Amino acid sequence: MSNKPILLYSHASGPNPWKVAILLEELGLPYETKYMDFPDLKKEPFESVNPNGRVPAIEDPNTGIALWEVSGAIIEYLEETYDKENKFQYTTFPEKFLSKSWLFFQVSGQGPYFGQKAWFSNFHPEKNLTSAIDRYANEIKRVIGVIDSHLKKQGTEYLVGDKCTYADLVFISWQQMLPFLMMDQKFDANDYPHFKTWNDKLMSRPTVKKVFEEKQNVSSGAHK
Repeated sequence: MSNKPILLYSHASGPNPWKVAILLEELGLPYETKYMDFPDLKKEPFESVNPNGRVPAIEDPNTGIALWEVSGAIIEYLEETYDKENKFQYTTFPEKFLSKSWLFFQVSGQGPYFGQKAWFSNFHPEKNLTSAIDRYANEIKRVIGVIDSHLKKQGTEYLVGDKCTYADLVFISWQQMLPFLMMDQKFDANDYPHFKTWNDKLMSRPTVKKVFEEKQNVSSGAHK
């Protein structure tokens, strides 16, 4: 397989593309990022890459595939195609399938709940929808509680054993937004000590710091 750069379609603020960027960095894969604005997502040529008109999406010239959301599909593709040394995945049973469970929990639980909290607190045209805001704030706390309880029960550093895998990394980009998402709530990560230790460890990874520095630069317009 050749080693041409993968093209990652991203957006300055949306967390899901940065999830893919983190794994690309961890795997040491060359990639280029194309930042998309909303009008361009809903028309050609991008709709031929992603019929749903959203990011993330990738084009991999090494295999000829164009792959689109949900980001979990891209994560699985990158792991299966490029993580030949199994640095961030398990091939053993049951760890291989437990990792998939956490991946799907992230894409079906964490991402949507965190995203709806952001929407109803900050972007929905109707204001003061307290019931919706409270619902999704409580769901954020519940998701964090699930992780905290699991780590406590398992007594492990990471979600599946004592090895950082893609199952851990996929949660980071939404968790980085917790101060923004929960600024209108009574929320203290110290109430979830196992979650906090795990999350702090992930946030301290050099690749994660690099990706979030790039996100900050892009959000402030430094990429233009």
